[in-house]
Parts: sequence; structure tokens; C-alpha cells
Amino acid sequence: MSDAATLVPLGAVPPAMIEEVLDRVFGEDRHTRTAYRIREGMEWLEALSFAALDADEMLVGTIQCYPVSLLTKGGARVPLVMVGPVAVIPERQGEGFGVGLMMAMLDAEARMASEGSPVFPQVLIGDEDYYGRWGFSARMTGGWGCPGSYEARRLLARGAALSQMPAEGMLGPWTA
Repeated sequence: MSDAATLVPLGAVPPAMIEEVLDRVFGEDRHTRTAYRIREGMEWLEALSFAALDADEMLVGTIQCYPVSLLTKGGARVPLVMVGPVAVIPERQGEGFGVGLMMAMLDAEARMASEGSPVFPQVLIGDEDYYGRWGFSARMTGGWGCPGSYEARRLLARGAALSQMPAEGMLGPWTA
């Protein structure tokens, strides 16, 4: 990411600008995607969601994280954080903005953990070739389902508590 780039809390960016970036990256039909169904009705987590501004202070990318859960066959809801969407406008992809956004989110998570906040496993739908550098893999998600179509190899998770997660369940919004 360029030295002149700035990362700011996502809440500092007008919602319409965020929506414009997401439409450009994922298409205007993005709300029909499985990831949107998993986090349906949830607000993004302010502490883990960021925007990337270029040297001209133009919005070039965003990362949002959402509270979701894994509903077990026994009816228990196990909390997770859904990472994404991670979006960088097409003409600026490959410049390191996505990496910077991921690092900002992970740094915020580590800071929260050091201050005593609970840290939950993270899940996303993406390519392991890209997200594997941060420990995301499909190793533990084979028995997890999603509300909609998805490729099992692209359902990735990471986190210290991942080994204690149920082997089977359905992903969906967090409901207390």
C-alpha cells in the first residue's frame, strides 16, 4: 500500500460512498450473494471495519466485519466474526490496499484482545490462496453450511478458538 494511503474507521466515510465502492467491486446484485444472507440484518462491527483512502483522499477500499454465528444441530449459537466484504476498486487492485485493510482489522483485533475483549474465530468466503497468509483455511469448515450456494473450498476460517468450534452447523446472523 502506498505510503501516502490512509486508513480510517469506516464510520468516518459517508454510507453512500461505501455502497458505491461495493457496487463497483461486487455488482449491484451483490445483496443476493450468500455472504449477505449470512450476515443479514447485522450492523458491521465498528472496531474492526476500515476504509482506505489514497493520497488524494479518495475512497479506494473498505473492509467490514459482522457478528455472525454457527447454529449447531442442538440449537446452540456459537459466535464468530464474518470478515468481508473486503473491497478495493478495480483500478487500484494489486496496490496493497486489501492487504493494508486486512492488517488494520487484525491489528485492531489484537489490540482488543490485549485489552481483555473476547476474540472470536473469523470466517469468510474467499480464496485461500489470498487469505491463507493470515491463517484462513477450509480445514475446519467442511461440516459447516451456508444459506445459499457457495463453494466449500472457499468457506474459510481462522482463530485460536477454531479448534473448539463445532464440526457441523449452519452459518447465519448473530442473534442473542
